[in-house]
Amino acid sequence: MSRTLAFLYGVISYLVFFGSFLYAIGFVGNIVVPKSIDSGIPGPFVPSLIIDAVLLGLFAIQHSVMARAGFKRWWTKFIPEPIERSTYVLLSSLLLILLFWQWRPILSVVWNVTNPAGSLVLTAVFWAGWVLVLLSTFVINHFDLFGLRQVYLFLKGKAYTNLIFKKRFFYNFVRHPLLLGFIIAFWATPKMTLGHLVFAFATTAYMLIAIQLEERDLANIHGDTYRQYKREVSMLIPLPKSKG
Repeated sequence: MSRTLAFLYGVISYLVFFGSFLYAIGFVGNIVVPKSIDSGIPGPFVPSLIIDAVLLGLFAIQHSVMARAGFKRWWTKFIPEPIERSTYVLLSSLLLILLFWQWRPILSVVWNVTNPAGSLVLTAVFWAGWVLVLLSTFVINHFDLFGLRQVYLFLKGKAYTNLIFKKRFFYNFVRHPLLLGFIIAFWATPKMTLGHLVFAFATTAYMLIAIQLEERDLANIHGDTYRQYKREVSMLIPLPKSKG
């Protein structure tokens, strides 16, 4: 595959991702974007719930299956290895866009914080969650996580190498600050509708399952270094753990 073409493909995939990421903030927060989690005319409850569950399930299945090492070995028989990550990012973004487009609002109110101070606090926590997500990607290596490092190395004719595992910044306190940021952002809202609750509950459950799969892969890649890290640092809640 042309190195330049692969690089352009990676850049386009990244731009699609970044656009979907920005839209996700507006979608979950019901701000700016034309179609949000609570916008639109609600339909019958059961069909809406089924459609939303299918949309969430499609994203979860693709996101988990394509991230597994076994799938990657099979998948790279058909696509060049340098664009494997970019393809994963692109398909994840497209499924996320499909979710935004086809999401059915369920507007029954679970809670509604009308107190100005309480509403302001929850809104601030919502934004803090998204900031934690974005900053955590840079602590890992933002450009490797979203496929740009891979296509850049390919463009330069250099071999890809796995990142060296390092315990830095947020990762000194929890093993998955990026996912913690998503959980915070999804749950922190002054007004929680039933549709939003379904979204928050389903995505949180998925992330808790995905963590188990991801940590198994990380232990296979980094060996005892990561196993020791698991013993020292909590998964999501920053609680003290034994150093032994």
